[in-house]
Amino acid sequence: MALRGLAASGPGSRGPLDEALAAAEDHGAPAVVVAAGGTPEDDEEDEGRGRGLLRWDGFSAWLHCVCVVGFDLELGQAVEVIYPQHSKLTDKEKTNICYLSFPDSNSGCLGDTQFCFRFRQSSGRRVSLHCLLDHYDKDLPVYLKKDPAYFYGYVYFRQVRDKSLKRGYFQKSLVLISKLPYIHFFHTVLKQIAPEYFEKSEPYLEAACNDVDRWPAPVPGKTLHLPIMGVVMKVRIPTCHDKPGTTQIAQLTQQADTHISVILPTVHEVDLFRCFCPVFLHSQMLWELVLLGEPLVVMAPSPSESSETVLALVNCISPLKYFSDFRPYFTIHDSEFKEYTTRTQAPPSVILGVTNPFFAKTLQHWPHIIRIGDLKPAGEIPKQVKVKKLKNLKTLDSKPGVYTSYKPYLSRDEEIVKQLQKGVQQKRPSEAQSVILRRYFLELTQSFIIPLERYVASLMPLQKSISPWKSPPQLRQFLPEEFMKTLEKTGPQLTSRIKGDWIGLYRHFLKSPNFDGWFKTRRKEMTQKLEALHLEALCEEDLLLWTQKHTEVETVDLVLKLKNKLLQADREHLPVKPDTVEKLRTHIDAIILALPEDLQGILLKTGMT
Repeated sequence: MALRGLAASGPGSRGPLDEALAAAEDHGAPAVVVAAGGTPEDDEEDEGRGRGLLRWDGFSAWLHCVCVVGFDLELGQAVEVIYPQHSKLTDKEKTNICYLSFPDSNSGCLGDTQFCFRFRQSSGRRVSLHCLLDHYDKDLPVYLKKDPAYFYGYVYFRQVRDKSLKRGYFQKSLVLISKLPYIHFFHTVLKQIAPEYFEKSEPYLEAACNDVDRWPAPVPGKTLHLPIMGVVMKVRIPTCHDKPGTTQIAQLTQQADTHISVILPTVHEVDLFRCFCPVFLHSQMLWELVLLGEPLVVMAPSPSESSETVLALVNCISPLKYFSDFRPYFTIHDSEFKEYTTRTQAPPSVILGVTNPFFAKTLQHWPHIIRIGDLKPAGEIPKQVKVKKLKNLKTLDSKPGVYTSYKPYLSRDEEIVKQLQKGVQQKRPSEAQSVILRRYFLELTQSFIIPLERYVASLMPLQKSISPWKSPPQLRQFLPEEFMKTLEKTGPQLTSRIKGDWIGLYRHFLKSPNFDGWFKTRRKEMTQKLEALHLEALCEEDLLLWTQKHTEVETVDLVLKLKNKLLQADREHLPVKPDTVEKLRTHIDAIILALPEDLQGILLKTGMT
């Protein structure tokens, strides 16, 4: 079967693509020629496109599209294939994908390299079909929820010598574009399909995408069996109800699964210790910098190291979500390059992973820079880097180190340092070291956030103040000084052994984007809880009796308001018990049936009942 929905890199593309392009033209779908800085494409949709999308609902739940990026001697980096073809990418997005899918030339990545990037979605883009599956988002932990403004790109790049090519090298990337931040999962998928794709080309890619289209939806909390090209992956996506720091796939593996080829203990976590290994003496200081949303640059030798380290930094404040922007791999061609490197204003709250030596000069005004060497494989421990003054970062060949003048608020926890050093001496596996480090970061973050959670919970009005005949009461205002007073008796000292200026750390945090994002999320959750309690209070009332004491106009007004409440509960996924919704529907039906027939007909047609 010819591959439908392909893009070609230009007139030089021949072979398996010819049939596919001819087939695409027969179907009235234009072949897409895409290159970095190429011409805009015709964006019109043909009649069959809408029907075709329905077939790809399963695929769209996991991926936006799959791209193949190659190197063209005339065009430079170019998108050769976009699959399925109905996938929409703007010219700006295609350009970003082109440049972010290849390592910088100075990285010298020979062989196969995997890494990840993140880029901003173009404004004004039409809402795509996978938003129909967004209701799964509500059950995800906050740090795994989709960010509507960003795409992730998961890359498998191959560069090998090939004398038959003018350039002397075969250079190509297979890239998965997705809204889902499931780093470990998508890297595993690429390991399964990319090596064979490079050998077998487009028909193999079509078959892999058809497999993805048959996958069950990415439902949090369910054990999913995902077949891909003869291999079955077993995964479980975490839920917001899981105990932080635990993984539930381990218990599931005790059953004999003869057809399972790959069991993933996590969908999103990176090898934390491998990334923090060169800097683990300073891991607590880096935790503070990430928590406070400070501008941070990771300078690394390759995109693999830069992306893994940036993702490890973002991960270290889990279960808190990092609310600022972060770019696991950032290049000088990125559409936000000028915005993020300008000296006319203070550096933004963002974590950048870079490999181009040019950034050593461009970003030397940034307050915190981590320079790392090659990450060693498990078992090999690099020399610990030192904290150095920023003025020392002048030359391109500066030594690895953490370049900052930041003074941590908290004293260093020597216990965790000893524990990790002991693990190094005993040649403890990197996975075990990662578990220790992850638990340490989790306990540190929880000790920090519990006092905030406790105070915010006190802003909730008492349940007895909720009246069915009044609007739900408002949350009390968050008063920083009032919160600070609570720390004396119920501060982090109750759960953490670490000493230091906790109050100073909280004051700084309250001005950060991470606090702003966290508090907005909590306020929304609590407001929804109040709305749900208000609904429950309404259900407990004898509404039919109320209508007998009020006019028809007031009764109609009540029915309309109750219907709006039901719509709101559905639209906003309010935490309402199913029997509450059913009770309210019964109330509405009973009230409508007690009204004159002409009004019954109108109200039954209005909204939902």
